[in-house]
Amino acid sequence: MTTNNPLQVFDTALDASRQVARDIATAIKQKNESGQYCVLGLATGSTPKSVYAELVRMHQKEGLSFKKVITFNLDEYYPMDPKAIQSYHRFMHEHLFDHVDIPSDQTHVPDGQLKEEDIGAYCAQYEQAIAEAGGLDIQVLGIGRTGHIGFNEPGSGRKSKTRLISLDRITKLDAASDFNGAENVPNRAITMGVGTILKAKKVILMAWGEGKSEIIKKALEGPVTDQIPATFLQQHPDTSVFLDRAAASDLVAYATPWLTRTVDWELDMVKKAVIWLCYKTQKPILKLTENDYAENGLESLLSAHNGAYAINLDIFNKIQRTITGWPGGKPGVDDEYRPERSTPMPKRSLIFSPHPDDDVISMGGTFKRLVDQGHQVHVAYQTSGNIAVFDDYVVQLIDLFDEINHMEGTMDKDLSKMVNLALDKSNLDEMDGELLRNLKGLIRKCEAKAACRFVGVPAERIHFMNLPFYETGTIKKNPLGDEDVAKTVALLNEIKPHQIFAAGDLSDPHGTHRVCLEAITQALKQCADQPWFKSCYVWLYRGAWQEWPIEAIDMAVPLSPSEVFSKRKAIFKHQSQKDAPVFPGPDNREFWQRAEERNAHTAELYDRLGLPEYQAIEAFQRLKI
Repeated sequence: MTTNNPLQVFDTALDASRQVARDIATAIKQKNESGQYCVLGLATGSTPKSVYAELVRMHQKEGLSFKKVITFNLDEYYPMDPKAIQSYHRFMHEHLFDHVDIPSDQTHVPDGQLKEEDIGAYCAQYEQAIAEAGGLDIQVLGIGRTGHIGFNEPGSGRKSKTRLISLDRITKLDAASDFNGAENVPNRAITMGVGTILKAKKVILMAWGEGKSEIIKKALEGPVTDQIPATFLQQHPDTSVFLDRAAASDLVAYATPWLTRTVDWELDMVKKAVIWLCYKTQKPILKLTENDYAENGLESLLSAHNGAYAINLDIFNKIQRTITGWPGGKPGVDDEYRPERSTPMPKRSLIFSPHPDDDVISMGGTFKRLVDQGHQVHVAYQTSGNIAVFDDYVVQLIDLFDEINHMEGTMDKDLSKMVNLALDKSNLDEMDGELLRNLKGLIRKCEAKAACRFVGVPAERIHFMNLPFYETGTIKKNPLGDEDVAKTVALLNEIKPHQIFAAGDLSDPHGTHRVCLEAITQALKQCADQPWFKSCYVWLYRGAWQEWPIEAIDMAVPLSPSEVFSKRKAIFKHQSQKDAPVFPGPDNREFWQRAEERNAHTAELYDRLGLPEYQAIEAFQRLKI
């Protein structure tokens, strides 16, 4: 079996997923070598996808066999057709079972089609089947925002067994994007119990992204309570936790490492500590005293950096120098301490936007300022965003089209009929057909063009990439492919940008931002020998889902009240996303509300550090390839 290492933190979720897959593969081989079956408890959702992808790769490329593996899945919605898009039964076949040599009678996923009166007996049989297989050797888990493991919602007891359970409101909200609205999410699910999970010989808990950092802190560092069922894992003798840095960011060892161990006081760590101390003492940087440092566990920082005054001044200056009203560089000035270079002027600026509205949501003020300051701004919309348009909105626009044609006496009944047929989906499991996808894509394209016109970007500098990985017609997307990267390389070599802006906001519900950034980074590596690459800066923006912490910001662009309002109007050009986004994620507010709150909060944090007070700030981190 694998060695117990309670907490492992990786640079990326992909790195962590590959290690989990290696641990599972090792366990399979060790059990098989001793003539035994390996019994795995498996999870679903976005968290384990890369684990399964790596296991499939190991089977296909390295000969890892699943012939002597028995699997039991954690849960399934109830009621649920196993062929439905949202079914965990279908998920497991699409991501693992259909691609490896595991016999079908050795896989078990809870049955979402049972009659309700049969569920009790079925759940008892499920428990018995696990026991007869020798118990779970490894149980793989993700974690929900409520702290649920499996579908064990708050209130689930430590000894709970496999059963039918009602889903928490927050869990349903988180699943809403998979079901085209929270109202379509089943109210119940069949799940292994906490007690069932804790009987596993080894438990692997995984979490990725900032969105999981708060619940991870509670699960690992908080008191054990049935209100956060994941806390029961603290009492398991062999639980390993795999996190990426974002998910680990709230843990004491990562948020305030100087409180738990000796640290190297390099610049980033000093900046992080000083900012933390400001917020803890409610003092601006330049008012921190020797006593403030000493009384809050930072004596080693004082001795390493010549006392409070020197530290305060150095960090104040470094944060102050992130602020600039010239995101493309200010011409004719000394740029030694400025985020961007003063030359060349104007610059060719390329803004990559994963969806057709991420540009204005996340950096709309900076976008317009780049245009107003004379730079040659290009915008590249990486995906069509077609799945994020409500059917009703398509009907509204087609009605308008029909009315206009009726006025001219040439109503196109064929188009109207075709659209109505395309919209007549008998259930939630049917994907949009090609016509409907194209219409929704055109809606978002026209909205993006309207926003660009508002900002001042001419049509010839708007690029609709329609990366192939996205065009599946369903929420589930394909992995990044060679064609996606090749398209990105071609655009980069066509524009030869001096600066690139890309989405570093990786907490969107279905991972599109993450894939789009990977397309850019892979493309940039292929462009490394191009002359333009050597003088190109890459800036990562956030805003719709998360924001950069102050210590991670390399460029802060302040916005005036009028610029904030102008940014809002640019966002409003995306009418199909107004009022209720199709995929809101855990934040139910509209995107413009999220963006304004986060930009205002960043400005407030700068103000609390003793820096100038602004209405709002858009923040960027420089990416070094």
